[in-house]
Amino acid sequence: MQTANRLLPANGYRTLTSKPGHHQTMIQTLTSIFCLPANDMIVLDGLRKQRNVIDYSGDIVTAALADEAVQRAQQLTALSDTWIKTNKPELLP
Repeated sequence: MQTANRLLPANGYRTLTSKPGHHQTMIQTLTSIFCLPANDMIVLDGLRKQRNVIDYSGDIVTAALADEAVQRAQQLTALSDTWIKTNKPELLP
């Protein structure tokens, strides 16, 4: 979520956090602003949905689900670091 949130303003966008669905919007826009393949976006959105259900149901997070989420987040962060260095180097310190 945080990686998606840093890419939106880098592309001149922001989500309205006061509106429901802003997490979903952040992930879904990655395909257009970041050229993330649709299949990857679907997986990330699925993980977001699972996290949301777990937050409200109190269910236990499985090790496999946590590992998948961490792996996907690390991949997306690495891709976004490369994208920012290539496309928006002025945003780097």
